[in-house]
Amino acid sequence: AAMLAGSSCENGLIFEGEGDCGVYYRIRFKYDYNIKFANAFANEVNSIALYVFDEEETLIDQLTTTDKEALSDDEFEMVLQLDPGEYRLLAWGGLMNEESFDLLANAEIGKTKLQELQVRMHRDHNASGDAVVEKDLLPLYHGSMEIVVDDVEGTYRHTMSLMKDTNVVRILLNELSGHEADADDFIFEIEDSNGLYDWDNTLLDDEQITYKAWYKESVSTETETMSRAQESVGGALAELTIGRIRADRSPILRIRSSETGEDIVRLPLAEYALMVKGQYNLGMSDQEYLDRVDEYNMTLFLNEGKWVSTSILIHSWRVVINNTVLE
Repeated sequence: AAMLAGSSCENGLIFEGEGDCGVYYRIRFKYDYNIKFANAFANEVNSIALYVFDEEETLIDQLTTTDKEALSDDEFEMVLQLDPGEYRLLAWGGLMNEESFDLLANAEIGKTKLQELQVRMHRDHNASGDAVVEKDLLPLYHGSMEIVVDDVEGTYRHTMSLMKDTNVVRILLNELSGHEADADDFIFEIEDSNGLYDWDNTLLDDEQITYKAWYKESVSTETETMSRAQESVGGALAELTIGRIRADRSPILRIRSSETGEDIVRLPLAEYALMVKGQYNLGMSDQEYLDRVDEYNMTLFLNEGKWVSTSILIHSWRVVINNTVLE
């Protein structure tokens, strides 16, 4: 918890809605576990569910809201009235729309245990039984903290930091030959087994999920050559949304030919993303870097439809590949 301030009943500093003397905890939230280290909670989080567990890890209270207007207020708080003791607070953000993720337990006061509050990503299954995600996943956020409550009456504030579990991957195939690139000629996929989250946000064993592009388009622009002649540059753009990326088990990015089904590109996404971690971020672990970044922009170069496997642009950084095995 970041901020902590107390006020006693003796001084008459009781907040509105807290008309009697007692112990109140006002919980604020921030989403600053991002690459900018800036609080984006008010702009990004559309729902929040807060669960309170006692020392036996049994659910004793829960508060939820989908009120975007309230959540966008910098002063947004959830108020808890607690008896003396030790408590675990757990928050999941983005669950309440029920479009992309589900809470596996039916949270019941006095019954549900902490370990039951796992979250599962929605997925479909094709005719072969393979798990597939073809939609833009709505963002998922996680936060957890412990608090110790004594019997000193008053109102106290704590702030819980959230981490984002979803990532947008944007792929641009840039055709160097000058020919147009038709986005429908390519199948963009990312494979990983990252759709099941434990209460502490660790990834549990899950089936392999194939994420497919939920957006594709053919793009082009004009560029000026050294001789000041104008030439057209074409490409194919795709966007995919995937779950949390682990440094120790990289998702595999595959780009296949729509006509033949053969791989044009196959590479480990996390390993390439970490190649442009950079000097400013050297103090972070690889996992922290991957957890803080939530958008990945990659440019791969084609020549007559074949991947030029010598360099990639990631976040405008050029990664030069030397003697790298990509399969």
